[in-house]
Amino acid sequence: MKISALTLFPSLYEPFFKTSLVGKAVARGELDCVAVSMLDACAPKERIDAPSCGHGAGMLLRPEAVERAIEQTQATRGKAFKIFFSPHGKKLDQVRVRELAAHIYGKHDHLMLVAARYEGMDARVEEEYADLILSVGDFVLMGGDLPAMVLLEALLRYMPGIVGSEESVQADSFSGALVDYPEYTHPIVWHDKEVPAVIRSGDHKAIAQWRTDKAAERTALQHFGWFRSAHPTEKEVCAVTAHIPHHYVALMHDHIELPGDRIGTTSVTSLDIHDIARSACTYGLEKYFIMTPLYDQQRIVKTLLDFWQTGHGVSYNNQRHVAVSMVELADSFEVVISRIEERESKRPLIVGTSARLVEQSRMITFRDQAKVWAHNRPVLFVLGTGRGLSEEFLSTCDYVLVPLEGMTHFNHLSVRSAAAIIFDRWLGLQPNGLQPRNV
Repeated sequence: MKISALTLFPSLYEPFFKTSLVGKAVARGELDCVAVSMLDACAPKERIDAPSCGHGAGMLLRPEAVERAIEQTQATRGKAFKIFFSPHGKKLDQVRVRELAAHIYGKHDHLMLVAARYEGMDARVEEEYADLILSVGDFVLMGGDLPAMVLLEALLRYMPGIVGSEESVQADSFSGALVDYPEYTHPIVWHDKEVPAVIRSGDHKAIAQWRTDKAAERTALQHFGWFRSAHPTEKEVCAVTAHIPHHYVALMHDHIELPGDRIGTTSVTSLDIHDIARSACTYGLEKYFIMTPLYDQQRIVKTLLDFWQTGHGVSYNNQRHVAVSMVELADSFEVVISRIEERESKRPLIVGTSARLVEQSRMITFRDQAKVWAHNRPVLFVLGTGRGLSEEFLSTCDYVLVPLEGMTHFNHLSVRSAAAIIFDRWLGLQPNGLQPRNV
């Protein structure tokens, strides 16, 4: 495999191509790596950069200089699969690395990495030459040389013979839905920290179970975003779910903002009972509380619950029965809290919801599971009816979720629609490009 890195700073690659597993593969003749200076493709006193056209700061690599560097390199080393690097490129992750390795090895014998500098590359060069444009993350570096090395470190692990143990490559973090488990070596005790007894037990079955459990714990608490995108198996879902705190939801018909700047109560609707119950059941919540202090509203709710939980509704629509069976009626928010405490032996962390922004220090996004779950307490989502939960009530919440927003100024979702979206964004599996695809 020939690898050509086109760069303004070839000296960056000299130690890289001589070090560790890459250097050993070069020494064995399995890799032929060169760093090509794009400056060598310029005539004497010719600049390789030029100002960006139009208003704006920064310099770009001139297209004709990059063209000459690419064409001259291909003329001597053969046609290449060419990868450019830019923040606007496709995001590099383990799945893309694996797919890219499968696409390259056996089909291309020359890989060219083109590293830009300054403000980047003239877009026409990318359109003309790039077989793939990659980004290593949502941040900006001074150039594409480090991303090129990062790609090679990841990509060459899949090249036969580079890494001694193929099993270690296949079991790496991000090669499946679970990240890797903790690893230990000697000494047994270091800085008063001891290698877990199960690891030293010699019981292979117990060790395997411990490793699976620890991998699931790490995944749930530190990499839930990866897990939910990675097409996990049912067994992996069960393993990770065991490390996610129990979740509850309460639909409030008190402490509600009403027209005329009043705070008061609202009426219960059967649709909210049924639909939020179905959503809560789908996403694995433990209980759904309907909270109303009004006696006549309580009677309405009780009549509906009796029908679906114990009456004719059980046989009439069993799936509805299963969903509504998780619904409980409460006459105050304090009762909701006490019932959760009875089940969990811990006070729940209260997460309010609102269509309005509140104090920023208490706002959380739908990517903040690790922050919330680190409290190791059950989580209670609180939904408002009417015009939403009062400011006074929201001030008592531990956190408040950012408002749900579309790309219009209209922001009047029904509470049952909002509930389904919130549960999905917080707990739902969200496959992200892990089915077979072309790179």
